[in-house]
Amino acid sequence: MSGKPNKFHIKSGDTVIVMRGKEAPYFDENGKKVYTKGRVIKVFPKENRALVEGVNMIKKHSRPSQANPQGGIIEKEAAIHLSNLMIEDPKTKQPTRVGYKFVEGKNNKEKKVRYAKKSGEILDK
Repeated sequence: MSGKPNKFHIKSGDTVIVMRGKEAPYFDENGKKVYTKGRVIKVFPKENRALVEGVNMIKKHSRPSQANPQGGIIEKEAAIHLSNLMIEDPKTKQPTRVGYKFVEGKNNKEKKVRYAKKSGEILDK
């Protein structure tokens, strides 16, 4: 991969829903769809991946060190591909696609913001 990485629809601090993988949506006994949600901790643009709080947990074996004198097995988040994530709509709490539009900002300047396609709610503050 060469050149500049692409712009993404997901930023740090967003609440996202996992659409594929071991935390994919499923139906409970009442027939209601259950989603796995989490907050994005960090985005890795060159790898097209993101670290999501409480999602894609792995067990890592560590040797005793000064930081962790006990050693042992540590559970931590692993990065998940951006194509497997969707933004949570702030109004409906459902997965939604992201659009871009220009709104009037400070000093009558136009500002590009992200919005949820499902409800039209603006995602950027």
